[in-house]
Amino acid sequence: MARYIGPVCKLCRREGQKLFLKGAKCTSPKCPLETRNFPPGQHGRNRMFKQSEYGMQLREKQKVRRIYGVLERQFHNYYERATRQKGVTGENLLRLLERRLDNIVYRLGFAPSRAAARQLVRHRHIMVNDRVVDIPSFLLKPGDVVKVREKSRKLELIHQSLRRMREGKQLPWLDLNKAALSGTLLEIPSRADIPVDVNESLIVELYSK
Repeated sequence: MARYIGPVCKLCRREGQKLFLKGAKCTSPKCPLETRNFPPGQHGRNRMFKQSEYGMQLREKQKVRRIYGVLERQFHNYYERATRQKGVTGENLLRLLERRLDNIVYRLGFAPSRAAARQLVRHRHIMVNDRVVDIPSFLLKPGDVVKVREKSRKLELIHQSLRRMREGKQLPWLDLNKAALSGTLLEIPSRADIPVDVNESLIVELYSK
């Protein structure tokens, strides 16, 4: 499946906030947003204009797409699926994105970023319920167990990521077993338990036009 392969730091600068697309670099002084907190491009410094209602809705949609690493058609499919579920459409959309296998691998701390988690999945380092799954968009259900394959347990990327996660707060809807390099999706998360700074209602307004 297609994916974005361009410079990801430009995406953060375009949205005006850290999207945490580069792992440890995002929390270090080397983050470009620390020194160049303006949109990319020749005239980035001079882009001081009032954003329209449509512009705000579009930016919020682009921000969520880039955070989770999905392209336009796939994102629209998630939205259509969210509209068919009971409850608030915007919250349903975030819950679907959070249940992606690459996102769960990232949330458990096995990878420093969602892009790295996607690569772990594609390279068949990850198992779900004792079966190898190499589809990053695979949606997990409550009770599903994600773990690192036996032959991949010595990967330095995984251990470095877990060491950096020690000070982080574990999400209440995930249960991590660091010794076994496994984690369980306990339940579908509520909106309050999804640590993503976005206004999903603007996305619903955009697609409702």
